[in-house]
Amino acid sequence: MNEPDPTTSTAPPIPPSSSLWRTVAEIERYVAGDGWGAPLRLFALVRTADALDRDPQLAQRLPEHVVAEARADTGHLTSVEQDGLPDVADLDELLGQLAWPAGVDGAALVVERLLVPPDAEAEVRAATSADDEEARAAALAAHPLAEDVRIAVGVLRDGSHECAVRSRSKDSDGEVATGADLVPGLVSALQATLQD
Repeated sequence: MNEPDPTTSTAPPIPPSSSLWRTVAEIERYVAGDGWGAPLRLFALVRTADALDRDPQLAQRLPEHVVAEARADTGHLTSVEQDGLPDVADLDELLGQLAWPAGVDGAALVVERLLVPPDAEAEVRAATSADDEEARAAALAAHPLAEDVRIAVGVLRDGSHECAVRSRSKDSDGEVATGADLVPGLVSALQATLQD
């Protein structure tokens, strides 16, 4: 009996969203390695096969398994962390300043946030003055149901998007929640940075 040739596999190609899902999960684990309290992290996403076509010398700088994966999966993505982010007051301001060149196929962002259940947030809002945002933020942070979370979002120019959310109380790789629509507002804001 002949062994099948692995280079002529009849298995369907992995959909681009699967590659994006893997990339977002890898980025979240990478950032998690630095612990909690990290600043916002931003990544450009490029299709590895296209990058190798543009720069064949790149194969010498990437691990062999990454090159092999990129040759087997044209949707394979490489993330490139962006250094020197502008010092801005909030995330919306930063995203409003971003634009990516045509060679970038997508973007990923990792940010930490404090989440409070809607009932608890309503309770704090009712007990604090709307004029004192600082006091309200402090009360939300001190609430016993407040939860630190790390959110990773990845988007591609074709509209594909994936999210990963890790809570501090369940801080293990096996407890990371994933899904395309976990943080739709952040997905939309990051996708706007890819518009021409």
